Amino acid sequence: MRYLRSTSVYALLMAAIVVASNFFVQFPLSGTLFGINLGDLLTWGAFTYPIAFLVTDLTNRQFGPSIARRVVFAGFVVGVAVSFWTAMPRIAIASGTAFLFGQLLDISVFNRLRRQTWWHAPLAGSLVGSAIDTALFFSLAFAPVFAVFGPNEPFAIEWAPILGVLSAEAPRWISWALGDLGVKILVGIVMLLPYGALMSVLKPMPPAKAAG
Repeated sequence: MRYLRSTSVYALLMAAIVVASNFFVQFPLSGTLFGINLGDLLTWGAFTYPIAFLVTDLTNRQFGPSIARRVVFAGFVVGVAVSFWTAMPRIAIASGTAFLFGQLLDISVFNRLRRQTWWHAPLAGSLVGSAIDTALFFSLAFAPVFAVFGPNEPFAIEWAPILGVLSAEAPRWISWALGDLGVKILVGIVMLLPYGALMSVLKPMPPAKAAG
């Protein structure tokens, strides 16, 4: 019963993060910074989604990879289902696919490194998972080749300077992907702080000890 309550909390947190990120990714930042048009660089979803890796890593640490996968699948099903009401279907499909592959890869990398220095596993897992997640999400959500999943957002495929500053141009979603990955890396590093702070509270349970 204790495991059920704990994993249910993790699953609900995961679903909430997916739904929020699917909604916020539809809104580019506004304004400029150092002459850079932020709308050409980032969407608000870049700041919320990386928290999913913290939830996955805490679950993996406390309960092991098997239960972490269950939490990911639960968050995936609930998050994607609700996202069809809060975001375009194509966004929901792209997010669900990227989420599943990114989080499962994070679990695999984390589990291989869980016996190393405490920060190695969560950092490596989130970096590898973020790279795969970003590539899959932005390709499925905005690349014209995947238009079979639904109409594209005209603003996303307009050509603009890469990252808002380079002389070369590309569809705006390319800059979003690069900016998104940069933010995910920064947030992934910042998320080491709450992860480290919670290590003494969320002790590994028998499933996690057996996995290690």
